[in-house]
Amino acid sequence: MTIHQQDIRAQRETGTQVPAQWPGRGPQAAAPPAQPAARPAPAPNPVPVPLPPRTGHRVRVYKQDPSVTELGARLAFIPTVVLNGPADARVRIECPGVTPVARNVSGDFVFDPGTPEFDCAHTFAVVRQAMALFERHNGGEPIPFAWNTGGNTDPISVFPHAATGANAFYSRTAQALKFMFFTPEGVPDASVVHTCRSFDIVAHETGHALLDGLKPGWLSAGNPPQTGGLHESFGDLTAIFLALAQPDQADALVALTKANLHDKSFLADVAEEFGKALGMPAGLRNADNDLKLSEVGNEVHAISQVFTGAVYDVLADVFAFELNRQLRTKDPALVLIETASALCGLVFEAFVASPATGARYADVANEMLRISADRGDPAIHRTFIRNRFAVREITTAVTPLDDLMSGQMRMADAGYTGDGRDVTEVGPFDDRSASLRAEQDRSRCCGTMQMPEYELVSPAKLAEGGALEDDDILREDLEALRRAFSK
Repeated sequence: MTIHQQDIRAQRETGTQVPAQWPGRGPQAAAPPAQPAARPAPAPNPVPVPLPPRTGHRVRVYKQDPSVTELGARLAFIPTVVLNGPADARVRIECPGVTPVARNVSGDFVFDPGTPEFDCAHTFAVVRQAMALFERHNGGEPIPFAWNTGGNTDPISVFPHAATGANAFYSRTAQALKFMFFTPEGVPDASVVHTCRSFDIVAHETGHALLDGLKPGWLSAGNPPQTGGLHESFGDLTAIFLALAQPDQADALVALTKANLHDKSFLADVAEEFGKALGMPAGLRNADNDLKLSEVGNEVHAISQVFTGAVYDVLADVFAFELNRQLRTKDPALVLIETASALCGLVFEAFVASPATGARYADVANEMLRISADRGDPAIHRTFIRNRFAVREITTAVTPLDDLMSGQMRMADAGYTGDGRDVTEVGPFDDRSASLRAEQDRSRCCGTMQMPEYELVSPAKLAEGGALEDDDILREDLEALRRAFSK
């Protein structure tokens, strides 16, 4: 028996544990390694979810007039901080006995149509949307009101239920937009018409306020009638472009008209409910018209429709061209939204670049041509501009109109100019036109154009910008009294 065998035998007999390896002996079989503990499952690491803006409020608004039932009242989103009122840093709603209107628990201004609270929220939202429309074309910068000079930050006050009457107006003296209400005469069981409920009217008057901030000299009655026409037209174009900036309206319009902007629709008719209440067949004005300057004299309301009609025709032409070019790659409603946005920016920049006083339609048309060329638009876009302004006797026809008048324009040719010349400067059709030489007749204009401050305050004073006071309106009378009482 070997020593090793003896050791094992002794272990069995005595229960003594024998080391796995005695000193001096060869290696023994190693014990099996311990199993590693199971690793805990990694903690979940979810992908961060992009957050929406921290501010913003839903507001129920009329997308057009209350009479335009195709769209009705829907929710809109205002992506900025809005306080109870509604109010923010630039707009404050004033409605005695109603305001401040409070947000609901979700922070929204959602009220039933026909209530004073709805009128306050709706009016605020449309004013804010109109401001945002042009701020986007102003590089995102706020557009000052006329009194926002020298660091002044006063907001504009908006009165949805200002008084009884069939009108609405912007006043620099009051620093306010005022919307009136009335019951149509001679109409059995007629309901009260609130001008604040009209998307078009609110947008139109907001357009006056914004343009007065950009061109404070243009509201003076001392300007040529065409300058007054530009102010009225800017209001109507604000309503049109704001409607087309909203996808649901653009989509509804394309479906309603089968993408033909010259088909009758809610877009071309401005302020339908108000117009019908006054006995008109449709709205107060029709943007899709055929008026020429020789047909309107010096009445500013009519003159404005000539310019608006020319821009509307350009919109329809460019949309038809772009839809043909992009039909296989984009939805027609998207093409319309993009076309309208581009034209809105073009018109906005052209207005800003035009003279500070005495601006003519030809001035704006030439700026549109220049800016269009500078930003690289297809040449046919400028052909549309030249043709439409020439047909309405606003500018001279520097290229033949034969193709346009015969319906033979090559609408799919991006480089089409008519005769090969891409002209970017044209002259007025008639320098002796009453629309350039006569006094302004504002008798049929909206309330803004009939405010005494724009009739009596000197053009130079208005053009300076800044706030106006009652003494500015009464200055001539006060000076006459001082002279009389100094004798």
